[in-house]
Amino acid sequence: MKQVLIIYYSRSGATAEMAKLIARGAEGVDGVEAMLRTVPEVSENCEATEAKVPDKGAPYVTLDELKACDALALGSPTRFGNMAAPLKYFLEKTSGHWLSGALVGKPAGVFTSTSSMHGGQESTLLSMMIPLLHHGMIISGLPYTESELLTTATGGTPYGPSHLAGSQSDLPLSDEEKALCKALGLRLANLATVL
Repeated sequence: MKQVLIIYYSRSGATAEMAKLIARGAEGVDGVEAMLRTVPEVSENCEATEAKVPDKGAPYVTLDELKACDALALGSPTRFGNMAAPLKYFLEKTSGHWLSGALVGKPAGVFTSTSSMHGGQESTLLSMMIPLLHHGMIISGLPYTESELLTTATGGTPYGPSHLAGSQSDLPLSDEEKALCKALGLRLANLATVL
């Protein structure tokens, strides 16, 4: 069984919803299972300690789960055109994986949610790709054969799925955004089975 690990950080729920759709797309491939995982908050004052299992949503990801995956999808809301601190904090703990080459050659993709149309969707996606490239992962975006990239009036980029959440972070995912999330999951699952 191939495993697509979907790690995300979500504050208002949109990025978590995208992660679930990516999982659904990945599990559309025979012999593939998707695993949803999140990361804990970080504290301004010191490292926060959290229960092993959050009160709601996906469990927290472990470094062993990252090492064991066959493909990775990484998601974060935009924070000034960059990934959110909790996701970056987790990635900064992966130097052991970098030293051992544990992620080399595995496919990976990224996804994000923003409150405004030009709130840094593409720069956030690119910022999440950088550590994955350092790990030697094979980055997959979305090709323009995904027709929703040409018709979306909300989110969606060739760098990865995105969502326009609105200024109150309450807009539901559009049909195009949903389709692009599923397409990324399907693409990563297919790549994992081929590679």
